[in-house]
Amino acid sequence: MIYPRTITKQLHQTVKTFAALVMTGPRQSGKTTLLRNEFGLTHQYINLENPDVQSRAMTDPIGFLDSIRKPVILDEIQYAPILLPYIKEKIDNDRTPGQWLLTGSQNFVLMKGVTESLAGRAAILTLLPLSLSERQGNGENSRDIHTLLSRPQTLSSQKINHTPEYIFTGGYPEPLGNTALSYRTWVSSYIKTYLERDVRELKNIGNLLQFQTFLKSCAIRTGQILDLSALARDIGVSFTTAKTWLSILVASYQIILLPQYFQNLGKRLVKRPKLYFTDTGLATQLMGISDLETLNASPQYGALFETMIVIDFFKRSYHHLQDPFLYYLRTRDGLEVDLLIEDNQKFYLVEIKSSSTITSTHATSLLRLKREIPDKIADCFLLTNAKESFQISGVTQHPALSFLAL
Repeated sequence: MIYPRTITKQLHQTVKTFAALVMTGPRQSGKTTLLRNEFGLTHQYINLENPDVQSRAMTDPIGFLDSIRKPVILDEIQYAPILLPYIKEKIDNDRTPGQWLLTGSQNFVLMKGVTESLAGRAAILTLLPLSLSERQGNGENSRDIHTLLSRPQTLSSQKINHTPEYIFTGGYPEPLGNTALSYRTWVSSYIKTYLERDVRELKNIGNLLQFQTFLKSCAIRTGQILDLSALARDIGVSFTTAKTWLSILVASYQIILLPQYFQNLGKRLVKRPKLYFTDTGLATQLMGISDLETLNASPQYGALFETMIVIDFFKRSYHHLQDPFLYYLRTRDGLEVDLLIEDNQKFYLVEIKSSSTITSTHATSLLRLKREIPDKIADCFLLTNAKESFQISGVTQHPALSFLAL
């Protein structure tokens, strides 16, 4: 099964403008499938992960590029970064749009090369795993964040009522689109491949077993404010090592750090990011959650529900080619908002609750902030597991999955 992707329209527009396009994102997020589906008839395809192809590219980059029939898709460009300055030279000699389509899974190495060699010549697109809208087959019609939040709507019933399944299976296209695959086996293989290939190529990690423990500890902490010192102590590594390993997880898109909003609120704030695992399916596997029954009973269910929603907003931003002006808010005097979205110098506040039973106490922080800075608040929402939209204490509550499927 091929899922329509939100980024497709923007992809075609970008290819008509830039000579080079770089599509980055985590391994198996669908980059190659998307480019080959959209441009396979017009572009030659070359996979630089192939050892023979990679060897030719690395030993004779000029001869390799001269042998290519353009336009071309160069898949996994991070395996042959030596090509980038030579591609720059070719672009400077021929600015025809859409000639060079590059993919790469390792932001760390890839973006350094792109910044140094292709600055101003290449458009950078980020493709994350499937959003909830894309999973529903609505990817091409998915609303951008501004449209989603600024147009009031009432969802009369919960059209999607399989929250635990969505959390458990995450958003990677291959296991979702191929029913013959065992999802747990696929996830286990993904983690093994990630550790043994991507991690070792990003940094010289001596103890992969210890790094895997670090990865699991991050999964357990999804939805929490990052305490890197405590994380390092729990794993038994130095703060510096933990900081380096965290940068690897960010660079390879396994986690996303949600910054705290702190401008002009005049409050004492906890200025640390929140950690979110990019895919809840991988997170549940790393937590040792092996079935839906265990997930439903898990104390991590609320954090995983929050993770699913926060990451979905990041997907919506990236896939619409918008900068993600997404934050959280927490002050030392108890004011807390799960998601603060800045749009046109106004704030949309989103509180996330995994409960199906919603009371006025769930809107307390939203109402308090509306009173304190009313001129800055465009609107407030609760996203929950309730079955339909309704107002509570003047705040709109929406069923999360139905809302995010728009």
